[in-house]
Amino acid sequence: MTLYVLLGPTAVGKTELALQMAEKLGSPILNCDSRQIYRGMEIGTSAPTAEQQQHVRHYFVGTHDIGSYYSAAQYEQDVLSLIAQLSDTHQSLLLTGGSMMYLDAVCNGIDDIPSVDAGVRKTLQQRLAAGDIDEMRNELRLLDSYYYHTADTRNPKRVVHALEVCYTTGQPYSSFLTKERKPRPFRIVKIGLRRERQELFDRINKRVDIMMEEGLLDEARRLYPFRKENALNTVGYKELFRYLDGDWDLPLAIEKIKKNTRDYAKKQMTWFAHDTSIQWFHPNQIDDIFQLLK
Repeated sequence: MTLYVLLGPTAVGKTELALQMAEKLGSPILNCDSRQIYRGMEIGTSAPTAEQQQHVRHYFVGTHDIGSYYSAAQYEQDVLSLIAQLSDTHQSLLLTGGSMMYLDAVCNGIDDIPSVDAGVRKTLQQRLAAGDIDEMRNELRLLDSYYYHTADTRNPKRVVHALEVCYTTGQPYSSFLTKERKPRPFRIVKIGLRRERQELFDRINKRVDIMMEEGLLDEARRLYPFRKENALNTVGYKELFRYLDGDWDLPLAIEKIKKNTRDYAKKQMTWFAHDTSIQWFHPNQIDDIFQLLK
C-alpha cells in the first residue's frame, strides 16, 4: 500500500489539488491540519466545505470539540489505525496538510512519551489560563535546561507539555526525545507544493480578505468565550480576539492576521526544506503530479 502525502505551506493550493488527486486514486482524504480537527473553526482554518466532503470522504475534519485535548502522538495512533483498516480495500491513500509535527508523526513516528498524570495536567492548564506562563518557562529552564534552550518556548503548548512530563516522571522531558525513525508497513511518497514567495504571500493576503467576507469575525465572536482554549491559540483568532478585547482596531487586526500567516508560511517552508524525500511541484504542474501517481 502507498501513502501519498501532499504537503506545503498554508494557502499554496493543497485543497483543490487534493480533491483531484483523491478522485484519481479512488482514495478518501486524510486531513493533516491540526486545527481543522476541531469543530466550529471552519472559516478560520479553511476547512473543506460540506460540498467538498460530500464529493470525497474526509477523515479527521471537525471530529473534536474545541476544549478537548488532542496531540500529535494521538494523531499518529489514529492515522496508523485508520490506514490499517483502509489498506484492505485501498491500494493507495492520500494524506494532506501543512501541520509539520503531525506530518512528521505519521511519516517518521513520534517518541514514546510517558502518559501524563491527569492531576498534573489540570494544575498546569489552570496556571496557563491564569497567565502564569512566564513562571512556567522559568520552571522549565530549571527542570530541563537542554529543552528550554533548544525548543520554541514562545509556544505555551510546548512549555506546558514539557512540564507535564517533567512533573509526572521526575525526569527531564528531553531525556525521552530519541528522534529514532519508526518503520512503517507502507510506502510513503511525499509531494510538496510551492510557489514563488511573493506569489504565495499575495495568495495569503487575498485569502484573509476572503475569510473576512465569509464571516471570520462572526466566527471569532462566537468562539470568544472559549478564547483561552489551546485550539484557539491560532492565527486568525488570536488577532480578532485582541480586537474584541478592545486592544486593536479592526484594520490593524486584519493586517496582523496577514503578517502572522505569512510568518507561519515561512516557518513551514523552512521546516520542509530540510526533508530531502519531498518531490516538489508548482500546483499548476498537475500532469507531472498525476504522472507520479502512476
